[in-house]
Amino acid sequence: MTTARWNGEILAVSDRAVLVEGNHYFPPEAVRTEFLDASATTTHCSWKGAASYYTLRVAGAENPDAAWYYPDPKPEAAHLAGLVAFWRGVEVVTD
Repeated sequence: MTTARWNGEILAVSDRAVLVEGNHYFPPEAVRTEFLDASATTTHCSWKGAASYYTLRVAGAENPDAAWYYPDPKPEAAHLAGLVAFWRGVEVVTD
């Protein structure tokens, strides 16, 4: 089971998280979307494609662009479509 937590709240829990390049990508149904606000930030990965971001909002605290996903990844990363990964202080643990 893989769990993502920040600021005292569990953001996501899944036994189907996918590990890619040291990041755990959670299926969308495993993510607590009430903590996510869409961000205008985008980045580009040479093999995955364009990433979109979320800002985390938990208990009055904000963590800008601390989650990302690939809405329309390149074919070689198609298995990551819509999965959500975290960084910037989000603790991700696997037990």
